[in-house]
Amino acid sequence: MTARAREALAGYAFAAPTLLLLGVFVLLPLGGAMVISLQETNGFGEGTFVGLDNYGRLVQDPVFWRATLNTALYTVLVTPAAMAIGLGLALLLDSALPARGALRSVLILPMAISGVATALMGVLIFDENSGFLTEVARAMGLPQVDWQTHGPAAFASVVIMTLWWRVGFNMLIYLAGLQGVAHELYEAARLDGANAWQRLRHVTVPQLSPQSFFLVILNIIYSFQVFDIVFVMTGGGPERATTVLVTYAYDTGFVTRDQGYAAAIGVVLLAVTLVVTALRWRAQRRREESV
Repeated sequence: MTARAREALAGYAFAAPTLLLLGVFVLLPLGGAMVISLQETNGFGEGTFVGLDNYGRLVQDPVFWRATLNTALYTVLVTPAAMAIGLGLALLLDSALPARGALRSVLILPMAISGVATALMGVLIFDENSGFLTEVARAMGLPQVDWQTHGPAAFASVVIMTLWWRVGFNMLIYLAGLQGVAHELYEAARLDGANAWQRLRHVTVPQLSPQSFFLVILNIIYSFQVFDIVFVMTGGGPERATTVLVTYAYDTGFVTRDQGYAAAIGVVLLAVTLVVTALRWRAQRRREESV
């Protein structure tokens, strides 16, 4: 056996455990979901093959389109907001700020909390009867907001809790990126007469392009797959105002037991996620090639 063959064999040996886990826990369930999406089944016994009928139902399902719109709106709101706030906090912590270590720990702390725990905190904060915000409004004589029975308010509560949970991660990635920006670039910009905003726009933001690309992809994927916060805080209500694709798939598969249709929703969600990710990747490649 040649040295090159031995190196290749060693590489495959190191990659084998990861590939095995990927196949067993990702590819195999994905293949099973695709098979189930072509069947009509209630979760008991063998399913009946119906071809693409489940996908045809999606086109005519108003709840599916409402869930798709809610998912898109959630993504559009959460992704740029989490990144913008995270960048602002990273810039703040990268400056000569007192107690930066303590503040950094406080901002990162939500990352250690599960989505369910975060959602339970959201319930305590936004509960209409005894929530923290309700009690504050009563004490100050302010009008009460119907956080759980008014659609836009319920949607806003989910977005707020998501941002509280996700901003720390975005801040951490941007803060790491700021450590690698050469100070000579800022000095050169100052010598050219650039003010603080111009240095941010023309030096900092371009230098953080890899981190921004990474965060866009991760935030979009997370937003498409959001479940725990919505499920615990609102359950998709009121009147489907906060129903997203994953909660709708859950209700369809485990409440109404229409698992073939739920699998079809999941496959469509996967396809949309892959398409959006591929488009964003291609746009980033074009941008790098044009620079």
